[in-house]
Amino acid sequence: MTAIYIQLVVSGLLLGGIYALVSVGLTMIFGVSRIKNFAHGDLVMVGMYLTYALTTWTQLDPYLLVPVVTVALFGFGLLLSFALIRRIQGAPQVAQIFATVGLGLVLQNAALMIFGADFRTTNSEIAGNVLRFWGISLPLSLFIAFVVSMAVIACLTVFLRTSMVGKAMRAIAQDRRAASLMSIDVKFIDMLTFGLGTACAGLAGALLVPLYPVYPTIGANLVLISFVVVILGGLGSIEGALIGGLAIGLIETLSGFFIGSEMRQMAYFLVFIAVLLFRPAGLFGQRGSETLGS
Repeated sequence: MTAIYIQLVVSGLLLGGIYALVSVGLTMIFGVSRIKNFAHGDLVMVGMYLTYALTTWTQLDPYLLVPVVTVALFGFGLLLSFALIRRIQGAPQVAQIFATVGLGLVLQNAALMIFGADFRTTNSEIAGNVLRFWGISLPLSLFIAFVVSMAVIACLTVFLRTSMVGKAMRAIAQDRRAASLMSIDVKFIDMLTFGLGTACAGLAGALLVPLYPVYPTIGANLVLISFVVVILGGLGSIEGALIGGLAIGLIETLSGFFIGSEMRQMAYFLVFIAVLLFRPAGLFGQRGSETLGS
């Protein structure tokens, strides 16, 4: 019985690592650009479909295509930032919400036109393997996704704290006007941040393809979880997104086992509401973060 509980906890943490990777891109975009990107889940969906299409075309293992998909989504993020996001920069929140929701609907319907409504899956020699240790069994694909997610989050943290571009991002997050007066190219940093956030979404999508089937509306579920993670951890906090993602993955797995799979969302929303009652800014957020740097 103990082995079952250990497996549940480990599985929940591994799943939470993927949620954290999806959410890190969202919280980074908000922290720097103050954009509420409701299309973020659909960008993960684009990454999943691109991985599926490339796998079908090249017959390569989807894990070999992860770098290609990540770079492609980075470029796609730059394009979106130039064509749309910069035009709603500083606009009222309702304008940002409608613009990004509209973008998500466009991406969903484009996927529906190209791939249809059927669930699509990929074959991977790695995905079928199982890790067995200490009496528990875990899908190798889930473990790989967790390791890659943790490595990327660690690299992003180091990048933001040590590099000149990362310091510029943090400066803009604190005060956009002061950063511009210090000769920081705010528009370029905004575009780069959106590209990095979109790349994280694409990377998460590529890692999810061996685990879950892809369909046009899968992003709706992912963006809901992402916003819960980001708000729970604290708006703009990468550390908060990591802890929030791990927490949501753990709660979802344990509640699905003890209560029932249909009650998983209710369980983490109850925890989410309880946390916000005592810490409205989230676990690692600061009060007023929604307006800081605007």
